[in-house]
Amino acid sequence: MDELQLMARARFHAGAVAIRSGVKEHTYAELLDRSASLASELLGETDDLNEGRVAYLAPAGFDHISVQWAIWRAGGVAVPLSHSATEPELEYTITDSQSHCVIASRDCADKVEAICERLRLRLLIIEDVDNVSGQSLPVVTSGRRAMILYTSGTTSKPKGVVTTHDNIQSQIESLIEAWKWQPSDRIPLFLPLHHIHGIINVMSCALWSGATIAPFRNFDMTAILSRVADDAYTVFMAVPTIYVKLIQALESMADGERSRIVAGFARMRLMISGSAALPASVHEQWTSLTGQKLLERYGMTEIGMALSNPLGGERRPGTVGQPLPGVALRLSSEQGEPVTTEGEPGEIQVRGPGIFSEYWMRPEVTAESFQDGWFRTGDIAVQEDGYYRIMGRRSVDIIKSGGYKLSALEIEAALLEHAAIRECAVVGIPDDTWGEAVAVAAVLNDGEELDIEMLRSWSRERLSTYKIPKRLLVVDALPRNAMGKVTKPAVTTLF
Repeated sequence: MDELQLMARARFHAGAVAIRSGVKEHTYAELLDRSASLASELLGETDDLNEGRVAYLAPAGFDHISVQWAIWRAGGVAVPLSHSATEPELEYTITDSQSHCVIASRDCADKVEAICERLRLRLLIIEDVDNVSGQSLPVVTSGRRAMILYTSGTTSKPKGVVTTHDNIQSQIESLIEAWKWQPSDRIPLFLPLHHIHGIINVMSCALWSGATIAPFRNFDMTAILSRVADDAYTVFMAVPTIYVKLIQALESMADGERSRIVAGFARMRLMISGSAALPASVHEQWTSLTGQKLLERYGMTEIGMALSNPLGGERRPGTVGQPLPGVALRLSSEQGEPVTTEGEPGEIQVRGPGIFSEYWMRPEVTAESFQDGWFRTGDIAVQEDGYYRIMGRRSVDIIKSGGYKLSALEIEAALLEHAAIRECAVVGIPDDTWGEAVAVAAVLNDGEELDIEMLRSWSRERLSTYKIPKRLLVVDALPRNAMGKVTKPAVTTLF
């Protein structure tokens, strides 16, 4: 029977456990049966959705996966919605994607009910759909559109990133090869499922390989750490913020409790950090605590994952490794010329079968985003001894000061190593002398004070290890009132 590869592989793993939530388990066969029933309900009297968009909102787990597969098996395009989005944001995604139907679990329906009523859209409640069988489903070719994910919209309204089934399959297969996914793998899923990190890196890779997913509605640290201590997981993927919170939690525990959890982390075969820069200090703290060297990688909605530190080789803190299988990557100068010199910054440009097909209904923006067939990521990086190091977004994280291209992310990472600093933000502001001056706002740890001259001396030495000119100085902390609340931003330029 002709069907998408993800479904064919699920059929091969039919008897295996796909989802384990507490004591409740669902097999791959159950996913196939339930998604077929939902697909039949979506189709109604039609034979094929023919790339019609279907938006959906459900917690991570059996229902969520069943709905996504149902949309694909009915020939539709899946548009996952964010649980944290406001009503106007949800309405924007639904209307911009031109979704003709919204599917929701009963406990999420109140978030979209008014929107569907206002727009006169069909709202399908998952629990109201009976399990049925017998209806034939359309043959869906892999070149069809499969999914629209919406970008963060930092410079304009969010854009819909369209991927085909071929794009998704390529992204999955690249990670399966690089990270050696196995049917015996078990992974917790607590990342948002309207982002590529949760959808592709965790959920889709696990399901492709016949592994087991343990879904959570959100990051439930207590429950997750308990399961870690019981060796419930072999693979773990999270963002840097979560690793910081885990370090804080582990360091506050009694020795006996901490040792059991640490041992569970140590026995995992792979732990990955992504979606934001991981400070080297956090990388080192995690290794010191657990013995695990976090694997950092780089990707984005439009391209899937493009770079990764190696599974079996050296994992360098502060870098995102080398191109993944099937990914071609180059750095390009501001003049559009290839960067061939090590240590020279350039924009990351990528091409390969995993690259998205288009921005939904934005042909001009799509065309502007490519240069000679290479997708322009807008991220600046340098190559050092074969490994790539991300400096930041071209538009917001690269500060041009005195002829240097400085990474705000790297300066922030260095400042976070200071014992007094809990949080900081680095920006560039106009300056007649330097073009842009580097400015810093910092929040101190409780009970800490900051002597500016001592900090300047410290920062000169520390920033030099990041290959940042020593002329840079660090500045003030955010003032607080007696209740510990920030009273006003204090931003002082570096000279």
